[in-house]
Amino acid sequence: MLVKDIMSENVYHIHVPGNRANAMELMREKNVSGLPVVKNGTNKLVGILTRSDLVKNPDEEQIALIMTRDIITVNPDDDIKDAAEIMVKYDIRRIPVVEDGELVGLVTASDIINKALWKLDVKDPVEDYLIKNIPTAWERTPLNIAFEVMTYFNLKVLLALNKDGKLSGILTETDFIEESEIISERTVHNTSVGTEGDKWSWDSKNVLYVIKNHLKFSDKEVKDVAATDLVIVTTKTSVKECANKMRQRSIEQVPVIDVEGELVGLVRATDLIKAISD
Repeated sequence: MLVKDIMSENVYHIHVPGNRANAMELMREKNVSGLPVVKNGTNKLVGILTRSDLVKNPDEEQIALIMTRDIITVNPDDDIKDAAEIMVKYDIRRIPVVEDGELVGLVTASDIINKALWKLDVKDPVEDYLIKNIPTAWERTPLNIAFEVMTYFNLKVLLALNKDGKLSGILTETDFIEESEIISERTVHNTSVGTEGDKWSWDSKNVLYVIKNHLKFSDKEVKDVAATDLVIVTTKTSVKECANKMRQRSIEQVPVIDVEGELVGLVRATDLIKAISD
């Protein structure tokens, strides 16, 4: 099966020059977490912008200064196995499809799951592909602290636990962003260097005003935002069955429990597609 057989051809994208507000509005309107960036007036691919890029660069407004320029791409005639191997190697969820330097499509880990993997009779158990080192937080944890926990693990998902330590919900990076806003904070710094004799003097020319943007979260707790209607698989669930569950619910990650019902890890679409590349 080739990339062109499963890729999305009608790709939501953004142009440069462009700004943060336009990108966020399009992401929210179309419910996507990443956008290819093309040169204005053309289909020439010049970058890719994700919600993670926006979070990591709160002080930048221009898309050209936020987007990732080192773009990894595939061709429509490449095998989907090659696309899966690239996603696994670079731990990415989407790859622009380019022909003669122009954007012609987009292929995601979900496309591979939804249009290919679930149809294959891959009987390998999910335990061969899960990740065990995952971020968790008590469901009463404030969102700003939970976000820091998720960021520390360098993942885009966090699992919520109840007071008994049992799985109670799941949050994605998108959930956090929807409960946040970029705010500006001004600080004043005195840059003058005084001496013992003039410590009470003040030279207004040496006052530096610094304006810095940062992400501010709502006062909600994890339980207020987490999805609680969970899809869960066991370590012995087959890759085929897990892929089908992801497809049916349009999700990209599933908590994994052992035979005793204890949480042991998480499997993401980008983990599961290793079954194709192996």
